[in-house]
Amino acid sequence: MAAESFVHAANALRSSDRDRYLATLVLTGPQRDAVTALYAFNADVASIRERVSDPAPGEIRLQWWNDALEGEGHGSVRLNPLADALLETIERYNIPKGTLQRLLGARRFDLYDDPMPDLETFEGYAGETASTLYQLAAMVLNNGVAVETGDAAGHLGVAHAMIGHLRAFGYVSAQGRIMLPWSIFAANGVVERDIFSGRDSEGVVEALGQISELAAEHLTKAETAIAALPSALKPAFAPVSVLRVEHAAINRHPGGPFRPVADEADWRKIARLAWWALRNR
Repeated sequence: MAAESFVHAANALRSSDRDRYLATLVLTGPQRDAVTALYAFNADVASIRERVSDPAPGEIRLQWWNDALEGEGHGSVRLNPLADALLETIERYNIPKGTLQRLLGARRFDLYDDPMPDLETFEGYAGETASTLYQLAAMVLNNGVAVETGDAAGHLGVAHAMIGHLRAFGYVSAQGRIMLPWSIFAANGVVERDIFSGRDSEGVVEALGQISELAAEHLTKAETAIAALPSALKPAFAPVSVLRVEHAAINRHPGGPFRPVADEADWRKIARLAWWALRNR
């Protein structure tokens, strides 16, 4: 079933996390399949909040994935093509299940409406989610041998999460959620109703500007660390080329922090990813 499962994973990723799907296009062969399976697993878990009416069924879905990783109900689990592709990837590339279980644990935060308390907690959350995916993708490109990526995965993951939530700020706040560090908003005199009402207060704008500066710092540190990596691992970090452009678009966005930021066409992103991968071989 594995071949069909990898096709299913690619189709699921293409519809649920377009940017990560595009990032897989710079990879080839079985390694592309494996990274796609990891990304599709993450996309399924990241979208649980959107698919459930309250936290309880979300917790059940997270537990289902945890049980799948533990090998409980193994035969029936393999009938799920996303799980089949993920388990096949784990077996082929020695992916540590504990790392994926920590990702599941971090994603429990998504199910609830508690605000992200501070920068340290946000960086920990980003580390267990976005940074983990970069680290595991590099491991796949290293043919299943554990690899030390230095600061590349850590910094790029935090930048990725920050930029994503800056772009989604209006959408997420309309749900009554605060996924960026609340301590930064509070330090600028922001109260929750400023965010939930969609009011462009001076404090909100200033706080988001400070978070954007932090994202830029992480991007720069990531680029420095990526440059020092072996060439064979660098394609795992190609999304840095798109993230740099998305970050610049946030800073020049004229519509205010609560309005969606215009997205680039897929062909432009593909061109950026391919050119970056070519230059960094």
